[in-house]
This record gives sequence, C-alpha cells and structure tokens, in this order.
Amino acid sequence: MPNLAVVGAGLMGSGIAQVAALGGYDVVLQDVSAEQLDRGLREIETSLGRLAKKEKISADDAAAALARITKTTDLDAAATADVAVEAIFEKLEVKQEVFRQLDKICREDAVLATNTSALPITRIASVTSRPEQVVGTHFFSPVPMMRLCEIVRGFKTSDETLKRAKSFAEDLGKTCVLVNRDIAGFVTTRLIVALSVEAVKLVESGVATAEDVDTACRLGFGHAMGPLETMDLTGVDVFVNASRNIFADTVDPKFYPPELSVRMAGAGDHGRKTGKGWYDHS
Repeated sequence: MPNLAVVGAGLMGSGIAQVAALGGYDVVLQDVSAEQLDRGLREIETSLGRLAKKEKISADDAAAALARITKTTDLDAAATADVAVEAIFEKLEVKQEVFRQLDKICREDAVLATNTSALPITRIASVTSRPEQVVGTHFFSPVPMMRLCEIVRGFKTSDETLKRAKSFAEDLGKTCVLVNRDIAGFVTTRLIVALSVEAVKLVESGVATAEDVDTACRLGFGHAMGPLETMDLTGVDVFVNASRNIFADTVDPKFYPPELSVRMAGAGDHGRKTGKGWYDHS
C-alpha cells in the first residue's frame, strides 16, 4: 500500500487517517498542535474500539491500524507520501498556504488532495507549480461511517490524478462520484446548503420547530438525518462558511445564510462540538 500524509488532525483528518490505516496505508498525521494530535489519536482509538466491540473489525485489526499511524507537528514528514490530503478548516488563504508548502515538500509524483466541501480546487491548485496534480477529495463526516467521496476536478487536474484519487478513495472503502466542473459547493454541498437555508428560514419565521423540520425530512424524504441535525453534526459555523462561499461564487440568493444561523455561529452555538446548536448536546 502507498504512504499517506494527512494534514490536520481534527474530525475529518483523524477520520481519514483511521480509514486509511484500516485499509493498510502507513499514515503520517500532521497538525500544528500537539494537543490536537493527541485529541485526534484518542478519537481514532475510541472509534476503532467501538467498531471492534460491534465486531465490525477484530481487536487485532484495530491494534494494527493504530500502529500504522504516526503523529507529528512537522509538515516535512509529508515528503515521502504518495498521496497528501489536506483536511484543515474551510479558509481559502490558509489552505493555499498549506499547498504552497506541500508543493515544495512532497515528491514530484505525489497526488495533492484537499478535503474541502465548497472551496474551489482551481484556486487552491493555483498557488502550486503542479496544478495538474491537485484534486478535491471531499469525504463526509463521520468518515468511518459515510461511504461517499466526491472526487473533484480542478481546471488543470489531469486524468491521471483523477484516476489515482479515485483509486485511493476506493481503497478506503468509499463509493466515488466524479465532479467534472469545479463549481462552488460541488454536488452535495450545493444541494444540502440549498435545503438547509430553507430549513433555517422555516424555523426563523416560526413556521415549524427544528425538530419538526427534521422529522419531515426524515419521514417524508427518507433522509437518515434532517438538515438541522446534520448542521449540528458538521457545525453551524461550517454551514455559514460554506453558504457564504457558494453565494460569493454564484451571487444566487438561495445560498445566502439566514440571519439566525449567522447569529448562532457568532454566539458559539455550533452544534455538537460546542454542546449547543439547533439541539442541546450537553
């Protein structure tokens, strides 16, 4: 199996590292914070323990996966990676700076992937000397449970890079959809943001409660989770940022974040990670 470097040990990065290690990859998990690395490794260990307890994997598989993950604060550790996946927060300028560094550090033949849900791959790739090797690999949260991965082609992404990125995601047990045009929000984020904006407006205007909106989507449409439950899982702040990014690219009012969600994000009511969002998680 090839070597993988994951930049960012948060919810998404640690999830990608876990499924890659279970898939047989040797993984370097990098973050600027030793505390975040420790937290990420604890999350991986807990998640693997749950899978073993449910007998979805063996205890030996869990132990072997943990042994394949090396944590570091040194980005230079990505130098030997066949694939480097950036999985930090959704801020274009910060992601671009990571890619400037990966461009200098990584092997000439390495695939440079970004796990973004809404930011343009083309703009991320533009700061490198090899935009043809930059691709979007949009995994879904929680990564160990969600089967989908969007493979997103930037303006200059080569067919070979697209093929290698798809093969990598399939090695991790994912089913891939190919996004051929680098539009803001790709396929899934564009759809969920449009639905979520309307869901927030229904609650904001007093038409229905968050619980009833989510129940309607679960029972009426067969969704596993309602849009506001999903927002609490991924983060109200993440929704606001994603909707702003899509609106900035499209100037389409259906993507503009409603005032209530902006106020919640500003107040720190981000959902599960802060203990309160549309629901109480304390």
